[in-house]
Amino acid sequence: MSTRLDYDVLVAGGGPVGLLLATELRLAGVRVLVVERLRELDTTNKAGAINTASVAAFERRGLLPALLAAAEQSPFLDKGKRSPFVGHFGGILVPAAPVDPDDPSLRGHGPDWYLHIQQIELERFLGQYATELGLEVRRGVEVTGFEADEDGVTVHLDDGEVRVAWLVGCDGGRSLVRRQGGFDFPGAEPTMTARQAAGTVVGADLLGSGWQHTPTGMYVYGPKPGWMRTFELDGPPADRAAPVTAAEMEASLRRVSGQDVRVTEVAPGGTRFTDHTRQTSTYRRGRVLLCGDAAHVHPPFSGQGLNLGLGDAVNLGWKLAATVHGWAPDGLLDTYTGERHPIGAWVLEWTRSQVAVMRGDPYSTALRGLVADFLGTGDGATYYARRVSGLWQHYDLGEGHPLTGALMPALQFEDGTRLAEHTRGGRALLVDLTGDEDLAELARPYADRLDLVRGKANGAGLSGLLVRPDGFVAWAADSGDLAGLAVALKRWLGTS
Repeated sequence: MSTRLDYDVLVAGGGPVGLLLATELRLAGVRVLVVERLRELDTTNKAGAINTASVAAFERRGLLPALLAAAEQSPFLDKGKRSPFVGHFGGILVPAAPVDPDDPSLRGHGPDWYLHIQQIELERFLGQYATELGLEVRRGVEVTGFEADEDGVTVHLDDGEVRVAWLVGCDGGRSLVRRQGGFDFPGAEPTMTARQAAGTVVGADLLGSGWQHTPTGMYVYGPKPGWMRTFELDGPPADRAAPVTAAEMEASLRRVSGQDVRVTEVAPGGTRFTDHTRQTSTYRRGRVLLCGDAAHVHPPFSGQGLNLGLGDAVNLGWKLAATVHGWAPDGLLDTYTGERHPIGAWVLEWTRSQVAVMRGDPYSTALRGLVADFLGTGDGATYYARRVSGLWQHYDLGEGHPLTGALMPALQFEDGTRLAEHTRGGRALLVDLTGDEDLAELARPYADRLDLVRGKANGAGLSGLLVRPDGFVAWAADSGDLAGLAVALKRWLGTS
């Protein structure tokens, strides 16, 4: 086998997850090629928001101002008006008023747990960022197959062949990389068909506003005029790929609502989805990895799918870059599955539980009432906000300080800078809050992969933090306690 490498990594799929992964790799100096089978951006109606944890990932790279500008294009954006709801759980609206803003996970992040931005705008935004980084993205090019060996992967494209060290499938729920790579994909079969489209509805005043449960399913009309979604518990559609027509949306809306409405037209971009849930047991097989929907699929309730994939990308990016550059400690790349698989499994359970309260049978109706009561309480609404925000996510990085394994805190330094402003380069960060020379000495041998930040901050007694490139805390200590830092440095940054 040839030892020639055209690129270090090929990312199959140029959606938001693939682009974010590729930009993280490029920022770390990795030679990356992204191939995307679609020539133009996908205009299909998909995710409409990203959560707090995803926003924090963009803030760490200095992209938040530009991201907020891109979000202004969202058709759901209602400038100057805040929703009275945090979100929904299986169509049950969760009120924002009872949420405890002083909850330890939420403090300093509220009161909005989502940034409304259409997926197409996020993809366009990341495409522009990729161009700024000099990243090579080939649109209209598809992976047709590959052979992996101990030294790399030969990837066959419909316009040629490339040799790479690593192949990452970000090619969606029907992933070719997953199928040809020999990954399993166990899960639950679909029981419903959901349809969504924007169009013209005659008789819309009969539908009411918000989420509506009926004996035959569920529907929601709005928040903008003409936006409609239906959920029918009659199994999967015969053809998910066929265009969604006005006649189909009208028939579904009439069946579920029981109202005499007419849909005279629908705009391009209507979609169907089901409630099937699947997850591969490992995100890596040799030199082939999976990210985003290629590794897990589920219905898009509560907007978890896109955010789950973005979290995969920032977790994998720095670990794969460290492996490419040769300084990754043993087993680092395998922690990608170890850390992200449990998060994905939880999201699958979160969406399955919502299907349970969406059904029209008497048992689900009774359960829906109990869940609605709980979500209307302070504890219930706060629990929901923690979950949908993504701020609950915590990796098991061993015993130690309570911050270990959590997203880094929002520290404000005396010089006016914030902790996120020191993470622009995508490297690990060691924060010295007490001027401890012993801490600085431990950091010195890792200068090629670690930035040292020294200063005073509102650290609530902290003496220091070791923050991984993905924003998660690998080590933290209260005043005067440096125990464990040397171990954490070796564990996550290898030998100096």
